[in-house]
Amino acid sequence: MKIAVAQINPTIGDLVNNAKKILAVANNAAKKGVRLLLTPELSLCGYPPRDLLLYPGFVESMQQQLEAIAQQLPKGMAALVGTVEANPSATSKGQKPLFNSMALLDEGKVQHIFHKRLLPSYDVFDEDRYFQSGYETNYFALSHQNAVASDLDDSFSEESSLKIGVTICEDLWNDEQFWGKRNYEVNPIEDLAYLGVDVVVNLSASPYSVGKQKLREAILHHAATKYKLPIIYVNQVGANDDLIFDGNSVVFNRQGEIVSHAKGFESDLVIVEFDPIQQNLSALTPINKQGVILDENEEIFAALVLGVKDYAHKCNFSQVILGLSGGIDSSLVAAIATEAMGADRVLGVLMPSPYSSDHSITDAVALAKNLGIRYEQFPIQEAMSAYDQILAPLFTGTEFGIAEENIQSRIRGNLLMAIANKFGYLLLSTGNKSEMAVGYCTLYGDMNGGLAVIADVPKTRVYSLCRWLNRHQEIIPNHAINKPPSAELKPGQLDQDSLPPYEILDDILDRLICQHQSEPEIIQSGHHSEVVHQVIKLVARAEFKRRQAPPGLKITDRAFGTGWRMPIASRWLVN
Repeated sequence: MKIAVAQINPTIGDLVNNAKKILAVANNAAKKGVRLLLTPELSLCGYPPRDLLLYPGFVESMQQQLEAIAQQLPKGMAALVGTVEANPSATSKGQKPLFNSMALLDEGKVQHIFHKRLLPSYDVFDEDRYFQSGYETNYFALSHQNAVASDLDDSFSEESSLKIGVTICEDLWNDEQFWGKRNYEVNPIEDLAYLGVDVVVNLSASPYSVGKQKLREAILHHAATKYKLPIIYVNQVGANDDLIFDGNSVVFNRQGEIVSHAKGFESDLVIVEFDPIQQNLSALTPINKQGVILDENEEIFAALVLGVKDYAHKCNFSQVILGLSGGIDSSLVAAIATEAMGADRVLGVLMPSPYSSDHSITDAVALAKNLGIRYEQFPIQEAMSAYDQILAPLFTGTEFGIAEENIQSRIRGNLLMAIANKFGYLLLSTGNKSEMAVGYCTLYGDMNGGLAVIADVPKTRVYSLCRWLNRHQEIIPNHAINKPPSAELKPGQLDQDSLPPYEILDDILDRLICQHQSEPEIIQSGHHSEVVHQVIKLVARAEFKRRQAPPGLKITDRAFGTGWRMPIASRWLVN
């Protein structure tokens, strides 16, 4: 029996076009003799739909589209389609109103609905806000002619049928032996193995973070070898708001070997075949070595490109704009934007002040020429003088300080927003994670934008990405990489006048933000106590800025976005 993995890129809420994508890939798979089509978690509405689920009409429309897909599937093909199902017991039992479900479609009808059993509520996930956990072990029998859904106590009606266990994303992630602890009361994979299914499918919408695919494959390998079961893992691809979904769907045979692997960061169709004699899966679509990304920098760059491309496309932007300072951050964002949008759809704007060095302009121009993007130059000295004149009655007699420095950033932010507003461009913010963490950024200035492209990329990683980009030829001007970083808001200014060296800063931030270490623990790791205290204080005080920042593309396990829920008015970290 041939089974197809449909690694698709849905747009949240675009039910009609998402349904068309599912049908298009189904028609393609039918030409290859596929009997069962697998789609990702919530493939019909896109993941995560969040508070769209509060609208009854949204759920009703999903049901209508689901029935339409069932009627239009190619003859002889069954499909598992991710959807949302109303919970009839919600009112009477005080349960959540919906289930996160997979619908089994066959013979023109919705044959059965399977509910997700384990609902994550950590990091970016808040599924128990909307969904009720399913309580049944999910499996069905599929013959070459028709599908027969089975409940826990029923027997399969056809001995020749393939017995398929259904799990949805988190259902895979609760093996006590793998983790050393049990995160949920039940283990859906173990339950399916006990019931003697032939193959397990896991339909996922698993967001990307650096190195996560290695963890996924380790879990899948562990499950396949432990239970002697072939496993097909199907993942969503594409970016939705701050979340990037990398695809990388993968198929393991019962020996725990990878037999097929979909591409990373792009839509794909993978076909495997189940051999009833060997009780195993083999690949009809071979492993695409070119589609498997191994280098971390290459992986991150691909993720950020996809993030920009999909955010712009799904929000109906065809052009992007950003400020070019000649520094490494804006250079990296420009390179990402060019790859995502095309050089003719990127506008870089140089806005030198009297404090800007000559190399800032020459580096920015060199970058624009290397990338082939358009650029404009607007000196801001006259605007600075106008602000000085307007504020003179109040500022006279005071020393030049942060307020005046930030005016420069806000002038630039206003100019960029004016151009974006005039022409309907998407403004890309260029601040990195290290700056966002400690507040080394200006509200209504360099924080302006519709998307913060590298807001989850630490400064040290920015450097490694730029060096990786230059591995074959100079794209980022080498001078921009090698010069000391500076905001250039006053004469001779360097970042390290206000901050520790980025190698030290990023290690402290990683320990504090990602590893949740305390101040004494970070000091014990070898960092100077005064530096650690200063950094922690900066992180705590910058929370109000981060709350007003544009959405930032998530590439780490702990990003300043939907998964970061820190109070603004708090004295826990620093008294």
